[in-house]
Amino acid sequence: MPDEGHGGDRIARVLRHHGVEQLFTLCGGHISPILVGAKALGLRVVDVRHEADAVFAADAAARLTGRPGAAAVTAGPGLTNTITAVKNAQLAQSPVLVLGGATGTILKGRGSLQDIDQLALIEPHVKWAATVRRVRDLEPIVDEALYRSAAGVPGPVFVECPVDLLYAEPTVRELYASMAGKGKGLAGRAATWYLKRHVGGLFRGAGRSASLSEVAPPPMEPAAGAVAKAARLLARSERPVLLIGSQALLEVGAVADLVRAVERLGVPTYLSGMARGLLGAGHELWLRHNRGKALKEADLVIQAGVPSDFRLGYGRQVPRGATLIAANRSEADLELNRRPTLGALADASRFLRALAERQVGERDRAEWLGRLREREEEREARIAEQASVETEHVNPLHLCREIDSILPDDSVLVADGGDFVATASYIVRPRRPLSWLDPGAFGTLGVGGGFALGAKLRRPGAEVWIFYGDGSAAYSVAEFDTFVRHDLPVIAVVGNDASWAQIARDQVEFLKDDVGTVLRRSDYHRVAEGYGGVGLVIERPEQVAGVLRQAQAAAADGRPVLINAWIGKTDFRKGSISM
Repeated sequence: MPDEGHGGDRIARVLRHHGVEQLFTLCGGHISPILVGAKALGLRVVDVRHEADAVFAADAAARLTGRPGAAAVTAGPGLTNTITAVKNAQLAQSPVLVLGGATGTILKGRGSLQDIDQLALIEPHVKWAATVRRVRDLEPIVDEALYRSAAGVPGPVFVECPVDLLYAEPTVRELYASMAGKGKGLAGRAATWYLKRHVGGLFRGAGRSASLSEVAPPPMEPAAGAVAKAARLLARSERPVLLIGSQALLEVGAVADLVRAVERLGVPTYLSGMARGLLGAGHELWLRHNRGKALKEADLVIQAGVPSDFRLGYGRQVPRGATLIAANRSEADLELNRRPTLGALADASRFLRALAERQVGERDRAEWLGRLREREEEREARIAEQASVETEHVNPLHLCREIDSILPDDSVLVADGGDFVATASYIVRPRRPLSWLDPGAFGTLGVGGGFALGAKLRRPGAEVWIFYGDGSAAYSVAEFDTFVRHDLPVIAVVGNDASWAQIARDQVEFLKDDVGTVLRRSDYHRVAEGYGGVGLVIERPEQVAGVLRQAQAAAADGRPVLINAWIGKTDFRKGSISM
């Protein structure tokens, strides 16, 4: 008989309370009750082919909804396989709950299958971690974990769930009785007594109902004084620049208000991370090129959810003579490498919205914006020229321009790779807010399959595209099996130049050796076909438009597609490696 009223049901109730709709997983004996309980309560259980992709998918779902995403993985190697994805979520400030299976409470440290010190492994990479020791604590601990994941600076959390807390009490008692065996005498009776006592402790108080927390902790409000001072500084500025990063979109429900605030401020704006697409594809204020030049000439810079890390030259890209205003939920990020003239420890979106309400007058900055837009158009013209240059097989700039020309307004773009994907980021324009997913500051390869999985489940009507390098594609191409089994028709484009090109560029130039950077033009499209998807190949420029249309048609028909695009080499991104 199947168990009823087990610990997996308790966990599922908490997940549902916090608005979790999907649970991403790779099955394992330690977590089966969690999966069964989630399914019974109406959560969609989505099983993947690698545990890292379960966490990547939960991360993407969190970014697109503003609510924590959830993944459940089995003990030992199930958890160790997630570490890169968990660390990526930590650095990207994504609220993600990882539920980890574990051996029975009485077997820890005794050589049980897949038993390791999981908390010691995971604690450096999460906001909070806990192990559950009694059945009655399952709900309050998972509840606290979900609350903490979204509070303040969001991030991943971990809850270890020993297997003997997940099954129903009769099953656990039967299991421990079998462990005691039929030994007679004092030792046998002592073992039986001890195990019964241990089980009694596990289930003591399990009938009590747990009160659950508020679902969404309120974001951090900016101080009124800081907003007023920022408004005065902005009013005096002639050449301001606004930088908006992923953190400004954590409050997903307020994205439309944020757009209106940016438009009211009227400041030339550069977007990064999840903020790409915030203003749509052709907004006058949105600039994509020559950010370094704009910052060099600016007299005031606002960093909204953007730390002064390597992406801003560790703070050096903003001139020392310029006024620097920064808003960030993280105190560490607020002053990372560069102390701002005015720092607001607050939600970046709420800061910008408050600033738009308090701004003093509306200064005419048409000449400044016009100068930046003129450079923007010049850069676009140069890219168009470079895209027309013949290369071996297909010019990657031409391929990206063709993709950009056919993207529907309802689309989500997933970036997973180095050279080809970075090229695409200069050319392919997200059409709307919350439509671009990249790994973030960790620069992780392998996010593609998981991110696309989470995105397609959260935005089922959207056309979801993965931009893969041929190096990064191999990390998650197996998730085409998941796409097929769960009826998720994504489109993947592999920029196949038979090289780890981003590394090869500088390695060959400076060290005169391509060792470790050479791949082959593998048949990635046939791999997708083997998993039940549609595989297409592009080898020549004249094939591009037709194959892209075929891919869109196949996806519209409900089938996931992989396009293996043979691209040539260009010097478009020469010298662009980051460290």
